[in-house]
Amino acid sequence: MAQNIHSTACIAPTSILADNVKIGPFVVIEDYVELGENCELGAHSVVQSYVKMGKGNILHPHTVLGGLPQDTSFKKETISWLKIGDNNVFREGVTAHRSSVEDGTTFIESDCYFMNNSHVAHDCHVGNNTIFANNVAIGGYVEVGNNVFIGGGTVIHQFCRIGSYAIIQGAIGVNMDVLPFMLVGGTPIKHYRLNAVGLKRAGIKGERYKALSSAIKLLKNKKSLDSLKNTEELEYLKQWLESKSKRGVHGFINTSQKNNE
Repeated sequence: MAQNIHSTACIAPTSILADNVKIGPFVVIEDYVELGENCELGAHSVVQSYVKMGKGNILHPHTVLGGLPQDTSFKKETISWLKIGDNNVFREGVTAHRSSVEDGTTFIESDCYFMNNSHVAHDCHVGNNTIFANNVAIGGYVEVGNNVFIGGGTVIHQFCRIGSYAIIQGAIGVNMDVLPFMLVGGTPIKHYRLNAVGLKRAGIKGERYKALSSAIKLLKNKKSLDSLKNTEELEYLKQWLESKSKRGVHGFINTSQKNNE
């Protein structure tokens, strides 16, 4: 088993480290941690108990993963998890907490980039290819889709949903759901327009882009999407709108009563 572990690292005997991991100076790995192949842990980073991590993840100095949830009712003997996919980057000072419920899980999927001092709270689910800029913080039970960009200094209230391919302006407070595929910002927050640059970079263009544009116009006028020919993106948007929301949706759209319960 080829491993590069600095002599000052402190690693619990119950933890499992795959091949080709690199562990820097003064790293702490607590009990019941699993690290996949080719993970790199920078100096002074900490992986606390009950974290399972896939391959190729990079932790920069002073990252702390798997901390106890910031929930005053949480009992520290509770066994819960933080599960992380592959090829994520956690820059300096990033924190992510495990779930607040017995055998529950906070999920971070793959290929995400978390900039300095960003935070993922307990029981969140962060999708693939998502970027948190510096000092982004999301509260408990927040759902973030795939290919989302959240601008620096933004905070997101607990139980909010952020749809895939959304882009959120920096330095704002988000306290309701954000539609997929959209650019949001301002004070008060509203949905401005489609995330045109992000969608085209993802290959969502031509007729697929036009279908989304038509859908947003219909939603803006509180009309049904049933008249539109289905695409992969419209199917996801419809499913997202039909899912129950605890916060409602920011901006120009009123969803069904079901979503506002």
